[in-house]
Amino acid sequence: MILGAFHPRFDDLPPVLPIFPLAGALLLPGGKLPLNVFEPRYVAMIQDCLGMGRMVGMIQPKEGETVAPGQGARIYDVGCAGRVSSFSETDDGRFLITLTGVQRFRVKSERPARRGYRLIEPEWETYRHDLDGPTPIKFDRDHLLDAVGTFLASRDLPLNRRLLEEIPAPDLVTSLAMICPFEVEEKQALLEAPDFQARTDTLLALLDMARFSDSGPSGRLRQ
Repeated sequence: MILGAFHPRFDDLPPVLPIFPLAGALLLPGGKLPLNVFEPRYVAMIQDCLGMGRMVGMIQPKEGETVAPGQGARIYDVGCAGRVSSFSETDDGRFLITLTGVQRFRVKSERPARRGYRLIEPEWETYRHDLDGPTPIKFDRDHLLDAVGTFLASRDLPLNRRLLEEIPAPDLVTSLAMICPFEVEEKQALLEAPDFQARTDTLLALLDMARFSDSGPSGRLRQ
């Protein structure tokens, strides 16, 4: 089911947000993230959120950190809220959904879990400008496409350059930042870039470093 268009207002953002911690899954404002939801607690989360504003917070867990038994993985301080913009339910009880990125948030505190999934109290003010949409950016499109072409080819991943040449600049940067297989810390750096130009510059820097590095993407950019 494809749901209606959504034009969020800052005052409509929820005071409590269910979160989906998923390493390597980057959602950015304006981006679209398809998800296959099959774990019972997250199926429950989608069932609940469909009746409560359809908002889900995508956030990355911190890798390599141990937690006590029964506790959820530690998460980064910044994530991005998305609204379920389409969904279908399969015969075996899964949800196939698309999240459309709305606005980033900081985690103020964590609330008690509900039906197995985690809830947080988000701080929205820091990233209020996300609702204004992307700002004008300056970049060399040929340079970006050359860099991403080399990056993906080295990982045996396809690239339709002709299609990318036709995508508007903001959509191009958002899509590439989301789909390129960067490391968790690098994806977090893209998410936390203060503005659209900074995200564009960070994306180009990551791709350029990958082009001239024999060691691949790991460890190139630290928070």
